[in-house]
Amino acid sequence: MFAYLARRILLMIPTIFGILLISFVIVQFAPGGPVERVLAQLQGLDSGAGARFSGGGNDLGANTQSQALDSRYRGAQGLDPKFIAELEKQFGFDRPASERFLLMMRNYAMFDFGKSYFRDTSVVKLIADKLPVSISLGLWMTLLSYLISIPLGISKAVRDGSRFDTWTSAIVIIGYAIPSFLFAILLIVLFAGGSFWQIFPLRGLTSEGFAALSWPQKIADYLWHIILPVTSMAIGAFATSTFLTKNSFLDEISKQYVMTARMKGLSETHVLYGHVFRNAMLIVVSGFPGAFISAFFTGSLLIESIFSLDGLGLLSFESIINRDYPVVFANLYIFSLLGLVVNLLSDLTYMWIDPRIDFETRGA
Repeated sequence: MFAYLARRILLMIPTIFGILLISFVIVQFAPGGPVERVLAQLQGLDSGAGARFSGGGNDLGANTQSQALDSRYRGAQGLDPKFIAELEKQFGFDRPASERFLLMMRNYAMFDFGKSYFRDTSVVKLIADKLPVSISLGLWMTLLSYLISIPLGISKAVRDGSRFDTWTSAIVIIGYAIPSFLFAILLIVLFAGGSFWQIFPLRGLTSEGFAALSWPQKIADYLWHIILPVTSMAIGAFATSTFLTKNSFLDEISKQYVMTARMKGLSETHVLYGHVFRNAMLIVVSGFPGAFISAFFTGSLLIESIFSLDGLGLLSFESIINRDYPVVFANLYIFSLLGLVVNLLSDLTYMWIDPRIDFETRGA
């Protein structure tokens, strides 16, 4: 067991290294950058207008330093080359790409993510400020979707082919087909003062006077604010888990050991939850890591924008647009590490649900 854990933890190192290396290489060839963004602002242009050129096979030996800078940065025309050099030094682009990458990996190994290029604060503080919003959305959405999908999937499997199964399948498919942001707009129109009722707040995760509230009032205020965004995200999230649970239970119910248990006179509840549940839930558990990680970012960007929730999804998007590379790579590093850890926890959950599974004997 401990040898398996050690191997899995050691494999995280080259995995994260490869993810960051590929992303770093892509960024080097991507148009634009922090230097171009500053130059575009100085020229009164859009921040995305600047683009870095590779230089190709141009012979710059005979050109002046100013001409060389002009060929590398659009928007550098007429600016002092020393100023451009200072910008490059400020963003760390005065060093070779390989040196910058190795320095980044060394710092990330110690969870030192540096400072944001365009915000006067550290990356760790930025992420820590936005993390509660993303955790709230992710955890509640995952919890709600599983609390709905597992009982619903079991009920559909037990009543397979019935009218209940048909109608619930239609409802689940319709919910899955509606994009979360459209459902969010619908909820706002209906319940947030759009055109009908004003029951729930439209913006933020807490009220303005949240700090002065008592603990019961704080909990109630928090839940009051989180209902609409979580509902809009979860409405289509439980469709896959529901059908996965149903099909897994149907597959297990048809096996010989279930028929044997019934012949022994065991009740249907005992058969379902004492025998079938443990085996059928293995495939459902395998989808938990993806659902948990995707809940933090996938679909959360639009939801955060619609409900004015300042979370990691919005932070990552703004950082990519603004070429704030320390924030971009820190988010990538954290999400990658979190995904690997959750996958490991998922495997350990397999062993907890079904002791017959032993990854150690498989040499995993």
